[in-house]
Amino acid sequence: MNKLSRILALAALSALAFVALGRADDVKAGDLVITQAWSRATPGGAKVAGGYLTIENKGSAPDKLVGVSAEIAGKIEVHEMAMDNGVMKMRPLDKGLAIEPGKTVKLAPGGYHLMMQELKGPLKQGDRVPVTLQFEKAGKVTITLDVQAVGAQAPGGGEHGGHMDMKKMPDHSGMKM
Repeated sequence: MNKLSRILALAALSALAFVALGRADDVKAGDLVITQAWSRATPGGAKVAGGYLTIENKGSAPDKLVGVSAEIAGKIEVHEMAMDNGVMKMRPLDKGLAIEPGKTVKLAPGGYHLMMQELKGPLKQGDRVPVTLQFEKAGKVTITLDVQAVGAQAPGGGEHGGHMDMKKMPDHSGMKM
């Protein structure tokens, strides 16, 4: 292997290691598997932020997310967003969020999410924010939210937040519906 090949191979391995470190780890808590934990960077002065993740129940009994805490926020609630007579409304789930056996619940923008309130500081892209989830059966588990760009719509979306570039999409204007 010549010197250039070794340098290129080392650069490729370094890039892979960087990508692996930049992704939230999958976390197991009892029969639950928590993946894709992330948040968005907050603009200056913001006192609230959302947290998003996926919870899969691989067991045969239901569990429930009943509480959330983190050093970065004075208060965190599990919220639901839903349409009500054409108006988007957000409300806390006071009785928790059920995770039925064999099912997956996704907390994502526009739906269920963690509402971090009374932020003690800004969330910056690239930060990793520890959050403790409290489940009825699985108990307490600490996860890490990977902070994405301000407008991100999904984890790992980078600067553009996983948005599709509509200019690169094929033209389907002639399709009949």
